[in-house]
Amino acid sequence: MNVMKILRVLSRTALACGALAAAGGPAVGQPAAKTLFSEASTPAPLPAESLGFYSKGCLAGAVQLPADADAFQAMRLSRDRRWGHPVMVDYLERFASEVKRRGIWPGVLFGDISMVRGGPMPSGHSSHQIGLDADVWLRPMPRERLSTQAREDFPFRSVLKEGGVTADDRIWDDSYRELIKLAASDAKVQRILVHPGIKKKLCETAGGDRDWLNKVRPYYGHDSHFHIRLFCQEGSPNCEPQRSTGKGDGCGDLDYWFDVALQPPPPDAKPYKKKPDLTMADLPASCRKVLTIGEGGGEALAAMATPPGDVPRPRPRPAR
Repeated sequence: MNVMKILRVLSRTALACGALAAAGGPAVGQPAAKTLFSEASTPAPLPAESLGFYSKGCLAGAVQLPADADAFQAMRLSRDRRWGHPVMVDYLERFASEVKRRGIWPGVLFGDISMVRGGPMPSGHSSHQIGLDADVWLRPMPRERLSTQAREDFPFRSVLKEGGVTADDRIWDDSYRELIKLAASDAKVQRILVHPGIKKKLCETAGGDRDWLNKVRPYYGHDSHFHIRLFCQEGSPNCEPQRSTGKGDGCGDLDYWFDVALQPPPPDAKPYKKKPDLTMADLPASCRKVLTIGEGGGEALAAMATPPGDVPRPRPRPAR
């Protein structure tokens, strides 16, 4: 972890707080947790544990997915986001091997899992924080191996019709269905996220074996990759589970997506307001230990990366 860089971030925040307090202004909030976690370079030396919720937590004892194997390649290596709970990494390796063994594809391209200590990422995801989420590209692994640089530049490709919201039959074939079906059929998988247009195509072509469709949930984006989420694992008592996917294949629930959610917003719609960045105060308290343990300067970081409630505040001005 680049401790000195993090300390500089925290120090600048502390100085800004002091300057505003002296001027009678509001206190500045804590640094974004994504800034702190993105500086980590080694796994937290603790037993493997997912802490918190998928979109508000951290990861101890992470292991790294190999960059290359016979049945897969990891993409965008420079992002350093191929860390996960050991069960997730094992699942992905076995999944890719089975994809190749069954002849579904020559191999799989894996995208982001989590950062080395989990936590909020600086870009691209709101989840992927506890090592139990992973992205699988909706492109077969090329038979000719991609170089490290090629994996930085290799383009994403949507499987939807250009400008549309349904699957493009010039790209889509049964192998895509078999790929997603295989991923969803594992008992460790909690849900799979795909674009509503992909879910629609799966519903239309699944045939009589439909139980696996229950785990495949429509969501925005996810037209060039699909998202695998595992259940909270044994040894993670502080992992917060997601609600059940319920019963049924979910194919009767797509009208909302096509009739409402995917339609252009009305002219009088309120503009989207981005949520504020998560701070350490928003994460489980144990994530402060996960962030700082085993790194030089950890005690200073732990003292400084405290919840806003622990930071001295200027006294309020008396009412006039």
